[in-house]
Amino acid sequence: MACMWCIHGCGAAGFTSLQNHLCCISSSSGSWFPPEEQQNFCAPPNTSFWLQASLRERRKRNLPASDLSRMTQCCTAAFIGLLFTRFWLLSVLYAAWWFVDREAPLRGGRRIHMVRNSAVWRHMRDFFPVTLVKTAELDPRQNYLVGFHPHGVLAVGAFINFGTEATGFSTIFPGITPHLMMLSLWFRVPFLRDYLMSGGLVSSDKESAYHVLQRPEGGNLLAIIVGGAQEALDARPGSCTLLLKNRKGFVRVAIEQGTPLVPAFSFGENELFDQVSNPKGSWLRWIQHRLQQIMGISLPLFHARGIFQYSFGLVPYRRPINTVIGKPIPVLKKHKPTEEEVDRVHQKYLEELSKLFEEHKAKYNVPEDSHLEFI
Repeated sequence: MACMWCIHGCGAAGFTSLQNHLCCISSSSGSWFPPEEQQNFCAPPNTSFWLQASLRERRKRNLPASDLSRMTQCCTAAFIGLLFTRFWLLSVLYAAWWFVDREAPLRGGRRIHMVRNSAVWRHMRDFFPVTLVKTAELDPRQNYLVGFHPHGVLAVGAFINFGTEATGFSTIFPGITPHLMMLSLWFRVPFLRDYLMSGGLVSSDKESAYHVLQRPEGGNLLAIIVGGAQEALDARPGSCTLLLKNRKGFVRVAIEQGTPLVPAFSFGENELFDQVSNPKGSWLRWIQHRLQQIMGISLPLFHARGIFQYSFGLVPYRRPINTVIGKPIPVLKKHKPTEEEVDRVHQKYLEELSKLFEEHKAKYNVPEDSHLEFI
């Protein structure tokens, strides 16, 4: 970055010479691009303007990606902090509203299209970037249950694709309204709960799932991150391990409602963060497992890059996320399915998910010898 500002002060003559050397250069030592972002490019005529604009755009996209993980602390601090100011009544009134409105996350939330279409999410989409890929049509007269894999550290692909319109979900799947399930714990955070519901997020309770899937008008899609918080502990670059072998609750719900299952795999989701080594049996994994049992959330020790430097921080790496939505798996409705019936549909789901992964992995630079592992 310092090198870039030196270039900015070298004058018009210097830029003429610089353009001759910059045109079509590839990544090299001393580049102002971080290692994971270095790429071939040709400098435009106004190189000074291009360099500054490029930096501004990157900084603009960095902020949403970094702020999302801090939102919980900020909302909690704001709620408590207001109690010790002359605006204390705002927190008291909000607490009363919170109590009256406590069932909203179980009743489909309260989406606000202006929030879903915010430019903030488009900047976040472009930061990685995130792309939504359709492989089959979804009938707007039918409700669907989507299994999203993998969780990754922060489930960025799930949020951007289903919780916002940044990737054009409503255009790609016309007539379908997406709902993303999230741990009920987050809907207990003041202010944050309303923000989450405005994007179409709902509580991960069974009651919430039934409310969405039982809507008679159809056209509702419920996305579940099946691996959950526990799967986040195995999220690291190159990992193809999914916590799915014994996760059958979502399959049972689909059978009880007669809702088609749709597998979805988000290529690149595990590439966004590095994680401190925590193999099963290690003291760190034991502590993380205990904390998850107590708190309901996992605490992966992840790191990536910073906002103003690229060597260390909590901002995710700029690596593409491609979320591929598979074709629906028909499910026969049965009020009380047997274990054998659930196992049969679950096995079919595993096969379709593996098939989806194998068919698309080459497009997204996944090694040929990499295959999904279900644990």
